[in-house]
Amino acid sequence: MNRWVVLSLRVVLAIALLGSLVVQVLIVPLLWLDMDEAGEGFRTSLAVIAVLGILCLQVIAVCVWRLLTMAARGTVFSPASFRYVHIVIGAITAGSVLVLCVAVVARFANHAVEGDAVAPGMVGIISGLALVAAGVALLVYVMRTLLAQAVALDVQSRQLRSELDEVI
Repeated sequence: MNRWVVLSLRVVLAIALLGSLVVQVLIVPLLWLDMDEAGEGFRTSLAVIAVLGILCLQVIAVCVWRLLTMAARGTVFSPASFRYVHIVIGAITAGSVLVLCVAVVARFANHAVEGDAVAPGMVGIISGLALVAAGVALLVYVMRTLLAQAVALDVQSRQLRSELDEVI
């Protein structure tokens, strides 16, 4: 794998992780303070969803970093890579559920917070985003299946080379 691609992606991942920590530590508490007129359940729900959503993104970034390291070393086509791919699929799925939770909280905020209603169309758009995130999880699952096929072909190739070496 090209060194510059690996280095560039690592820089992007490091910046994303640093930015996500800033959001978790500084922005979420400021959001909490800014929603002082909203109900306690509404504030708590959105804060928890935000922190968990950011955590999902951080988990994905760390797993992509590990997979990138494996790809740079030429060991990505091994059973060890499946652990990280499974974690990524789980984190994307959890993120999809969290986005759907935002839609549910927004829907109930329409009845709980006077004068601060969320348009039904926005609830629909947020629900659509949750569906798109679930689709991304399914796409990564398909890519995992392709990885499994590549690993199986790699194992078979090594066995055939071994047998050929014995013959020669």
